[in-house]
Amino acid sequence: MTLSRRDFIRSAQAVGLFYASVSLAGCAQAHSANRSFRLVPDPTKRLDLPEGFSYTLISETGGTMADGFFRPGRPDGMACFADPDDADKCILMRNHENWLDVPTGSPFGKGNELLDRVSESQLYDRKKDGSPFFGGVTKLVYDLKHKRLERDFLVLTGTAANCAGGPTPWGSWLSCEEEVLTAGKESGKYHGFVFETPAAATGLIDAVPLKAMGRFAHEAAAVDPETGIVYMTEDARSGLFYRFIPKVKGRLAEGGQLQALAIRGWKSAVTNNWPQDWGGGGAGRIQPGQELAVDWIDLDDVESPDGDLAARGHAAGAAYFCRGEGMDYGLRPGSNKGEIFFTCTQGGTSQTGQVWRYTPGETGKLTLLYESPSADTLDLCDNLALAPWGDLILCEDGRGSNYLRGLTPDGKIYDFARNAHKDEAEFCGACFSPDGKTMFVNVQSPGFTYAITGPWETLRT
Repeated sequence: MTLSRRDFIRSAQAVGLFYASVSLAGCAQAHSANRSFRLVPDPTKRLDLPEGFSYTLISETGGTMADGFFRPGRPDGMACFADPDDADKCILMRNHENWLDVPTGSPFGKGNELLDRVSESQLYDRKKDGSPFFGGVTKLVYDLKHKRLERDFLVLTGTAANCAGGPTPWGSWLSCEEEVLTAGKESGKYHGFVFETPAAATGLIDAVPLKAMGRFAHEAAAVDPETGIVYMTEDARSGLFYRFIPKVKGRLAEGGQLQALAIRGWKSAVTNNWPQDWGGGGAGRIQPGQELAVDWIDLDDVESPDGDLAARGHAAGAAYFCRGEGMDYGLRPGSNKGEIFFTCTQGGTSQTGQVWRYTPGETGKLTLLYESPSADTLDLCDNLALAPWGDLILCEDGRGSNYLRGLTPDGKIYDFARNAHKDEAEFCGACFSPDGKTMFVNVQSPGFTYAITGPWETLRT
């Protein structure tokens, strides 16, 4: 019998961990390992939520948008902005993780017949066969009062595998390419860059990469509003944790210095907590709650065509992180200091996820907040969002049923939502409306965007 990855992880856990799921009358399955809310089965088999919560399906891949283009496939990272013209509305900037080899989900229709409406400056790149890349960004205007999508349209196109990103304090969305492609070999141009897309955009913008922010498998970004410094994760098993110090705060296109985090006293650290014979830094070397002092290393040749930025940074002393993914900046209730939270999807001794916190300051501090003990508790945490009440909302990209998990400040995990669709695809792009009353989230396949509302006060502990 062939074991799935999830089954293998379960069988490999240390003796004494107890796995069980209980069937609750009228409720979805709940993991005994978590402090779970009862998830009510959705009769339409889309989204199971706790009692009192409901969702609105606001967008689905393939429909026609207000600009006449089609909604691209594989919605991923996303951020919510206030609508400057109407307090009852908000703006969503949404990525589409369409890779080089993804054949479906083009915004240009069958045979890309609508491509002639796009100028060469707006289309970042074409594939070797002349067809367009169709990763990018769509903008959605959502009516919070009436719970309906008002309009949506294409903002950025021609890019590859726009996975996550992050909002800026000056009203833009940093859309990050995860696919690192070589010009002349796989594509017409180099890929693996960040693209800034203003939330005020009214249509397609010129696609201009921010090359000084580095060429690597970009995942997420978060901006410290006090300094304008941009922090970034890298989705690679041997990736770095980066920061970009702009020459001019809020004007990233003018360049700056890219740096990588190093752990003080541990040159070229490996933070995954894997056993050393797996190529890790040592099982249990970093304990949850342990605070680590850090330094920052300047990086050069940051857009190298060799794609060796992480390897060179590690050789210079920077720490490796195992598949850095989701990230968010914010202040938890009762705190007066902003913090950066990020995930490592395959970090930890069970290889099912770590959650980290970086506290900026004259001497920055890195803390491992949580490490998943098993796939039943937390399975491959990906995107994350800091909830208004201080919990972290974690999007799973695991095997089998995927959940939205909550992580409390005291380290407790709970189940908030389950993807009940038969495709069992990953959750991504969780974010909250400016008033904190609506959470938006994507399910990548078949390509749904949901707005969730309900008694959020019941989640406060």
